Amino acid sequence: MEQYARILDVLPNGRQTEHGFHREPLALAVGDDELKLFELVPRAGAALAAGQRISLLSEPATASPIDHVRRRLGYEELTVAARAELPGALEAIVRENSPRYLRFFNEAPAVSRRFHLLELLPGIGKKTMQQIVDERRRAPFASFAELEARVGLKGPERLVVARIEQELSGVDDKYRLFVAR
Repeated sequence: MEQYARILDVLPNGRQTEHGFHREPLALAVGDDELKLFELVPRAGAALAAGQRISLLSEPATASPIDHVRRRLGYEELTVAARAELPGALEAIVRENSPRYLRFFNEAPAVSRRFHLLELLPGIGKKTMQQIVDERRRAPFASFAELEARVGLKGPERLVVARIEQELSGVDDKYRLFVAR
């Protein structure tokens, strides 16, 4: 269950596709842990902005700015603004939870003799994958900066973000690395 999410877009008058007299304000968000996409209904008077990290559950000292989660969304249901904000939000999530995503670089196994899970990241081929495997045998990577310096891989966080976006958009692949089905 998601406890925190990042706001991707705020729709103060709801979606244009909704009919009827009463349209409620909505916020589109991505969860921090399971990377699920949500349509949220904010509390009255709550000030939300794109990129803001919010709590979905009320904490003892403060109330959540979210009244309730309306439903889960598919990638195709995101607004244009939400799709534009998604890479930045995902990059912030990856940076804040770097040990979780570094674990993938440190522990990803080979699937077969010819295929390795590291190759599922966009921009990593056989040569780069072999460099990562060789370097992690010496010592595990402690940070993305160390991974970048030891392997020469430019922006490993962005590679993870690109893979998460592919998984969210529904790429047909039997391997899910970061996003649950």
